[in-house]
Amino acid sequence: ELEKLGLRDDVDLHVYEVPVEYQTVQRLIPALWKKHSPQLVVHVGVSGMATTVTLEKCGHNVGYKGLDNCRFCPGSQCCVEGGPECIDSIIDMDTVCRRVSALGLDVAVTISKDAGRYLCDFTYYTSLYQSRGRSAFVHVPPLGKPYSAEQLGRALQAIVEEMLDLLEHSEGKINCQHEH
Repeated sequence: ELEKLGLRDDVDLHVYEVPVEYQTVQRLIPALWKKHSPQLVVHVGVSGMATTVTLEKCGHNVGYKGLDNCRFCPGSQCCVEGGPECIDSIIDMDTVCRRVSALGLDVAVTISKDAGRYLCDFTYYTSLYQSRGRSAFVHVPPLGKPYSAEQLGRALQAIVEEMLDLLEHSEGKINCQHEH
């Protein structure tokens, strides 16, 4: 849906479907970062438990015990051996949530600090690790429960544009922080 709607004219949008497979994520996410060198990657995953559009603040490295679609689970139960337990996105999700909620879209947006220790969280951590925090993850409820594809598409469009706006206006501060 977001691909249909698009983003601002100055933004190149690349949409990929990532299989629910640990080994594919470990191979694909770094390859996509290398191929596109993006300013930001926003992952979107469906959560059967979600009733709102949920902005995830951080990804977790350990605790992956569930089998993926290939009936595989990492023996180490982690994303990156020796990596930090948790990596926060450099995007201020509270501000994104506040700004998108203020737009008056007919979609509720909330914040979470736990993407669930399955492939969504695994993908998010892998991308955060790869990008030094220049990633985001948005959980959406299943279609029709309660939002239509159009509603979710418009919400994602607003969310991504707010994230890009925040990123562009904080670039100097972010670079400065990383130098210290």
